[in-house]
Amino acid sequence: MSKKVVTFGEIMLRLAPEGYYRFVQAASYGATYGGGEANVAISLANYGMDVSFVTKLPKHEIGQAGVNALRQFGVDTSGIVRGGDRVGIYFLEKGASQRPSKVIYDRAGSSIATATTADFDWDEIFEGAAWFHFTGITPALGDNVAAICAEACKKAREKGITVSCDLNYRNKLWSREKAGQVMGELCKYVDVCIANEEDAGDVFGIRASNTDVTKGEVNREGYKDVAKQLADRFGFKAVAITLRESVSANDNNWAAMLYTGGEYYFSKKYAIRIVDRVGGGDSFGGGLIYASMMNYDPQAAIEFAVAASCLKHTIEGDFNQVSVDEVTKLAGGDGSGRVQR
Repeated sequence: MSKKVVTFGEIMLRLAPEGYYRFVQAASYGATYGGGEANVAISLANYGMDVSFVTKLPKHEIGQAGVNALRQFGVDTSGIVRGGDRVGIYFLEKGASQRPSKVIYDRAGSSIATATTADFDWDEIFEGAAWFHFTGITPALGDNVAAICAEACKKAREKGITVSCDLNYRNKLWSREKAGQVMGELCKYVDVCIANEEDAGDVFGIRASNTDVTKGEVNREGYKDVAKQLADRFGFKAVAITLRESVSANDNNWAAMLYTGGEYYFSKKYAIRIVDRVGGGDSFGGGLIYASMMNYDPQAAIEFAVAASCLKHTIEGDFNQVSVDEVTKLAGGDGSGRVQR
């Protein structure tokens, strides 16, 4: 069986002040690349999987730098269309203690946001693929991009390719009403749904009882009902929900739940001291896809995905730069952080 994965979305230039400097203090910005589906692709490449990332980027050097960022990890970039005028940018200010992190987008009119269905030949892109992944961020970029996602999902379904989607609601990109309408259509083609503790409520109005994410209170039992409602509504084969308890910007408790085959599986909970939480959900998605494609049982799959994401929170940048061995060790209980020598 083919183990090739295809992910589709936007890779952006990430500009961040050094350390914990605020935007208004910054005299310089570090430049790296990142974006939901690109982050997933890099996780999978680091696990030794055959993975292709699809997007549209300008022909100029900033676009090429984005392509190079993917290539250095072994991601197949042959499906990237070149054209358009600009690379989307996001600015990140890292939070600390009670001050939250902030993201400012400068992505309007980016190459992928102005792409059309004519740019992508999904028959060719999906040659030899077994899995397709996208997030709710991508169709939020415009009706034209939502149409590309729909075409990709339909073609994947036609070819028997497993489709996963991380709902990833972003209120700076679209309204809850629009998200519910567009994602409601796309989710008809999705096999594996990934969400955080707020996404299902924001997009589909399905909320967990006795949970207040702003107070860091997450009711595990309430999420059983959320997962079941999602699966019942859309026919998902599996629903994974990450459960983040935010103690502060630096300290989170991190766990997740997987609902599949009518059963619920909860991971162990990690107390994380955060270095960089951007890409945390993407690293979870990458871990879950890997574990699923390697036929891990559901408990092992959710433990692997959460351990992968736990490690990502300790790594600077969007990309989760860890190996299968490192994730497996943590999932198996070695979380002491002792020096390995």
